[in-house]
Amino acid sequence: MLDDKALDTILRNARSQNGWLDKPVSDAQLRAIYDVMKWGATSANSSPARIVWVRTAEGKEKLRPALSAGNTEKTMTAPAVAIVAYDTQFYELLPKLFPHNPDAINWFKAPSQAAVAAATAFRNGTLQGAYLIIAARSLGLDCGPMSGFDNAKVDAAFFPDGRFKTNFLCGIGYGDPSKVYNRSPRLSFDEACTLA
Repeated sequence: MLDDKALDTILRNARSQNGWLDKPVSDAQLRAIYDVMKWGATSANSSPARIVWVRTAEGKEKLRPALSAGNTEKTMTAPAVAIVAYDTQFYELLPKLFPHNPDAINWFKAPSQAAVAAATAFRNGTLQGAYLIIAARSLGLDCGPMSGFDNAKVDAAFFPDGRFKTNFLCGIGYGDPSKVYNRSPRLSFDEACTLA
């Protein structure tokens, strides 16, 4: 069982960042995030998340036209921005990822299964995006997940063949504590949960 310090680091005291300290994030740190997050559970080990780590000025300029006004500065100043996307044809890798059932690819590949495949890709890619945030925080980094952007513009700029679809963006780095909003309330157990 994790101790209180670990739980505080990954969830209870962690905050969504709105500004960043001028401190770089290395390739080794981004690899370490992925090497932790990849172990998170996905249905049929589908692992549909695909990530573009945007760190260069050129990469951020490709993102700029898609960003809402409120997300532009924090995206452009983040040491790294993860474009968390999902592979719409993730099932092609199931023979490798789910080898104990060679038929698993057929659960999603047929045209009649397109809706199931799309829902599976989005749902499990979203789970992996959450694992990315937990992994980054566990490794001493801060995160600023964002949904204020034009998905179609990001897809056109970074995934022009249409196979990958953007889910959300997440700034990664060392947060500037002076730019964090006051903590917002959360629902209580009784407001959010039912015991059946």
